[in-house]
Amino acid sequence: MLFQSAGMKQTLQYDQTSCRLLVEGLPDVSRGHAAGAVGIITGWRIEWLGRPGMDGQREHLRALLEVVLPYARYRISGVPRAFGAEDDPVRIVPDGAERHRLLRRGEEGAAPQELSLDDAELADLVQVLDRLRLDPRLQLEADLPPSRPLTVRELLDRIPLRRRLAAPAGGLAALVLAAALGSLWPAPRPAGSGSGPSASPAARSADDGKPRPAAPPSPGAAPVSRPGSGS
Repeated sequence: MLFQSAGMKQTLQYDQTSCRLLVEGLPDVSRGHAAGAVGIITGWRIEWLGRPGMDGQREHLRALLEVVLPYARYRISGVPRAFGAEDDPVRIVPDGAERHRLLRRGEEGAAPQELSLDDAELADLVQVLDRLRLDPRLQLEADLPPSRPLTVRELLDRIPLRRRLAAPAGGLAALVLAAALGSLWPAPRPAGSGSGPSASPAARSADDGKPRPAAPPSPGAAPVSRPGSGS
């Protein structure tokens, strides 16, 4: 980071591998700023290696801080989402898996500016903006959202809806299939009924309607007397 001055004009410079951020301005003596402070921003620009840069006024720089820093935080958390409305000075939106589109709304009579960044360039942009934000010499108030944990809803949004519904739908299908197979399985008969092996001889005889011969006496058993016999 370099600090230069030309009379009252100040220039703050922040360098990264792929980009350089320059902020020009003056100290606001009406607010008691020191000689090295920048309270009145006259312009800023971002220079990129081998591509056109981006510039603007104070409102664009403040909007740049307000959308790029939270966008990068959500992106790292796996929740890609756009920051900035269509009519905001600066807007950043996801552009595929590893690309990002940074759009700066044009002023009256000026064309809008657009940059396509990859992950490494976005990381460099976040670095220079973070160093700018923490520089005590810059007197610029930005409405940055507080760094809070993501909500449950935002964490769920990381998983596509189809994947979220796949597990419950698969479990419900398995339950319906098990119920259908169970309804086709024959119910077991109560013990002692029917003509199965466990039924008694009298029950089996009653089932088929045919008389069954009496079982022979066991050896050693006393003879059974019959009516009309001589014994």
